[in-house]
Formats: sequence, C-alpha cells, structure tokens
Amino acid sequence: MKKLILSAAIVLGTLSMQAGNNVVLNSNIKTVNFQDEYKEIDAVPAAVKTSLDNAYPGVKLEKAYVNAKKEYKIEISVRDVKSIVYTDEKGTILKK
Repeated sequence: MKKLILSAAIVLGTLSMQAGNNVVLNSNIKTVNFQDEYKEIDAVPAAVKTSLDNAYPGVKLEKAYVNAKKEYKIEISVRDVKSIVYTDEKGTILKK
C-alpha cells in the first residue's frame, strides 16, 4: 500500500512540474514587408505582357509593381485563380 501511495505521489509531482507556466522574456517579432520596395505602376512593358500571354493563356493583369532593379511583381488572374508572378524588364519569368 505504501508503494502505491508513493508511486501516485511521484506521478502527480512529475505531471505538475510539466504543467508549469513558461515565461517568454523577449516576445519581439520582426517582420519584413517586401511590398515597400515595389511601387505600383499603371502599365507594364510590351515584352512583359507578351511573355505573360504566352506563359498563361487567358491571363488578366490585376495590378503591377516595379522596383529599382526593374523587376516587376504582377498580380494576375487566370480563370478566376489569382497568383503573383515576378518578371524582369525583358519578360523573363523569375518566380511563379
């Protein structure tokens, strides 16, 4: 009987130690917003438009952005499926 009570006390003591509160001292979260480096534009170069038409038949350009390196971030939709495509000024697709 003593062993049963002793083992129950050990199990309960072990469980209560793991149920303790964890204290987070440094909860700073750093985020990087890549949107800041791109500026919205009204029209894209013809080479970019042609490249997108060839890669995605039936593409519709929603919004376009450009950065200092002349790389374009283009929000497109194809048959109601929206996505973001990155190209350079020659129309080469960088990321899909």
